Amino acid sequence: MRKLMMKMSLSIDGFVSGPNGEADWIFRSSDETSRAWALEQYKDAGLIIMGRKSFESMSKYWPGATGPFTGPMNELPKGVFTMNGFTMPSELIKAAESNPAAATWAQASIHSGDLTEEINKLKSQPGKPIMAAGGAGFMSHLIAKGLIDEYHLITHPVVLGKGLPIFQEVAQPTDLKLAEVKSFPGGIVAHIYRP
Repeated sequence: MRKLMMKMSLSIDGFVSGPNGEADWIFRSSDETSRAWALEQYKDAGLIIMGRKSFESMSKYWPGATGPFTGPMNELPKGVFTMNGFTMPSELIKAAESNPAAATWAQASIHSGDLTEEINKLKSQPGKPIMAAGGAGFMSHLIAKGLIDEYHLITHPVVLGKGLPIFQEVAQPTDLKLAEVKSFPGGIVAHIYRP
């Protein structure tokens, strides 16, 4: 059974973005070492999953992007989770005909059933770990339902004051075991926890 890893950047005060989705602060403290470490996390994954909103914005950005993360973001299979149904945008399907980088986005599996059942189906399939990467609401649901097998929490040296949290739906305290800590020259500290 493969595990579900959650990768999320956080401010010191626990927000994953500003109140309107602002995330530019993530890149200010990034350095070559932290980017190399994050890239390895993606290389260890066999599937990237995300909520619909994140999928819509990422599928517009990544097929035309450049840089070290372009490879894994465009090559790994994708899964998009939605509670309201989803139809793959025709412009993405058309882009995949001429742009191989758009193909895995256009071929993403769509999951709209019960979240726990859908995640457990994916976990039961053979392959490398699943990486949940994006969407405060989606992450909150995964956490609240206890579906995360490994938390990759990347803390950035910034205080936002207000923003979007991901732990607000947890009904009762959940103990985690610290598996790894890695600090980087730009001030980022990565913590990997397991239930």
